[in-house]
Amino acid sequence: MSNGDIFLGEVIGTAILILFGAGVVAAVVLNYSKAKDAGWIVIAFGWGFGVMAGAYTAAPLSGGQLNPAVTLGIAIDTGVWDKVHIYIGGQMVGAILGAVLCWLVYFAQFQANADKDIAQPTLGIFSTAPAIRNVVANLITEIIATIALVLPILAFGLTKGLGVSGTAILIVAFLVVGIGLSLGGPTGYAINPARDLGPRIVHALLPIPNKGTSDWGYAWIPVVGPLIGGALSGLIFNAAF
Repeated sequence: MSNGDIFLGEVIGTAILILFGAGVVAAVVLNYSKAKDAGWIVIAFGWGFGVMAGAYTAAPLSGGQLNPAVTLGIAIDTGVWDKVHIYIGGQMVGAILGAVLCWLVYFAQFQANADKDIAQPTLGIFSTAPAIRNVVANLITEIIATIALVLPILAFGLTKGLGVSGTAILIVAFLVVGIGLSLGGPTGYAINPARDLGPRIVHALLPIPNKGTSDWGYAWIPVVGPLIGGALSGLIFNAAF
């Protein structure tokens, strides 16, 4: 894979991931959305489908990593670091692009936020926030949830038939759904630094009426936690497998 293919693949794949993921949250929470109040299960499956669509699209170009924590875990496992910056750069650009696309899709609903009677904070559409704000607990949650993602991804590579048949990506998509359902309650399961940071930047810059804070005081946790989880996954995989 050339550097250009890797970068382009990660941009496109991550943009699709965020478009689906932020899109399903927007669908569930924004006023005047036909899917309003559809619930957490809908959100979890929307993110899972986003992983599936993004990774399948990016796979021929870059392998479809779409997540700096996954990229870091793979690098620690393989010892190959020369393309890590290309992967992460593409993932960040793609996450920003996907967030902008979500805003465009729900532009009318975001604009309706100017109505004082229905105004609501919108950060939760773009990025994560904890249900209970506790730095240690929030960080531990993101670390464990990311290990639950990255370690199985590394282990799936040991079953060659999954890669050949193309079903590995489908299984990862369902893994993300499972993480959302089981581990997403405390922090909203970022488990992906680009997925949280890129859209948070977009939220800070977009002219959304009454959008509320971008919560930069919390922003480091969904970046550092998943990176620690990805690194630990690579170390655990090397030690155990």
